[in-house]
Amino acid sequence: MVYPSDPREGRVMDRVPKVIAGGGGHRRLILTRQRRPVQNDRVQALFTLLCVLFGLAVGSFLNVCIDRLPSGRSIVTPPSRCDQCQRRLAVADLIPVFSYLWLRGRCRYCGAVLPKRLVVVEVASGVIMGSLYLIFGPEPEFGVAAFWGAVFIVIFVIDLEQGLVLNKVVYPSVLVALLFAGLVGDLPWLRGIGAMEEWPQIAIAAIGGGVGFLLFVWLALFAAVLLHKEGLGGGDVKLAALLGLICGFPLILLVTVVGAVVGLVMALSTGRLKTGGTIPFGSALVVAALVAMLAGQDIIDWLWRLYT
Repeated sequence: MVYPSDPREGRVMDRVPKVIAGGGGHRRLILTRQRRPVQNDRVQALFTLLCVLFGLAVGSFLNVCIDRLPSGRSIVTPPSRCDQCQRRLAVADLIPVFSYLWLRGRCRYCGAVLPKRLVVVEVASGVIMGSLYLIFGPEPEFGVAAFWGAVFIVIFVIDLEQGLVLNKVVYPSVLVALLFAGLVGDLPWLRGIGAMEEWPQIAIAAIGGGVGFLLFVWLALFAAVLLHKEGLGGGDVKLAALLGLICGFPLILLVTVVGAVVGLVMALSTGRLKTGGTIPFGSALVVAALVAMLAGQDIIDWLWRLYT
């Protein structure tokens, strides 16, 4: 895994195996960080900019998915139209971010106000893609993380706006998660802990998916008994299984804890906790999953060293 560069030395941190002595005369394998040269600064800046621009374009497509998937419409046809006047949008109307700003957030043809979410999603997608490239560099894990970042944006916004975690998003993603775990080697968030570090990634992913599913089934039953109503929807349970497959074990436990904190913050900031409104827990979980993918393994390693 590639880490952000040290500006004083122009080098990055790369994880390499190292055997250290443990308690009782046992020895165990850990991953330490070693410095190695980075890309030329101008080349890195150029590729980062390209990733940001690519992310903006991806964000435009994600908006199509967010608008159409909940209602069962195709994300391929028909071409994009204004929801008010049904006028087909020209290429100039679909340039990410720029078109929104140039038209001042309104339809060119009828003047209808466009949702601010359109530009927010595009900018978020661009920032995420650029940031992931800075973190991982031109490595396979960048592509995997970028794919999940895009999926997480779709899940986040749909659950936030409509309170839905769609099967048509979760089920195909389960298959993709298994393929990534089995075919893409050395994903840093699927490293396991202790003796599990020697296990194949697919096993760590499978355990994470099973733990995520069973844990949230138990939480849903507990919430139903405690609140006398549905506390967690079936979509949240399926999403937890997916995130377990993506992040593996034990990171799914971290996802659960961080997701609960993020969900509480969202509930307090939107006033839904006081009004008894539905908390978009799916949105909170995907935020937690992204945090776990980027920093979770370091947190787990620190806790493991602290208690072993």
